[in-house]
Amino acid sequence: MYVASRSLEARAYDAVVAAGATDLTPTQARLIAQIDPDGTRVVTLAARARTTKQSATSIVDQLERAGYVERVPDPADGRAKLVRLTDHAREVGVAAQVEVDRALGEWEAHLGADRMRDLEDTMRRLREITDPWA
Repeated sequence: MYVASRSLEARAYDAVVAAGATDLTPTQARLIAQIDPDGTRVVTLAARARTTKQSATSIVDQLERAGYVERVPDPADGRAKLVRLTDHAREVGVAAQVEVDRALGEWEAHLGADRMRDLEDTMRRLREITDPWA
């Protein structure tokens, strides 16, 4: 699972760079991938990335300066901020998603439709017991 996951991540990152996001590092891309559609607090990003809040804050600062994220007030807590993707980041994300879809198509061609469906079902079921943010 790890090797397949890393391969998929590498292909998505390479597609992002090929789409022009040459200033984005793999570490930054991994953090961006953890941002929820409506935004995510830095402390949550740090936990998901298994890093310190200070490290996550530093990466978010870099991403904000580069125009990939913005900080906005958290509607659930006026004292807190959410990190949210900018339109630029969402555009770059399209390139990543196209490549992920291509890779999954290759996996399906290799495994067959039934096995691919079983794999997707198995991964969804494993997520229920392995992903604390699912």
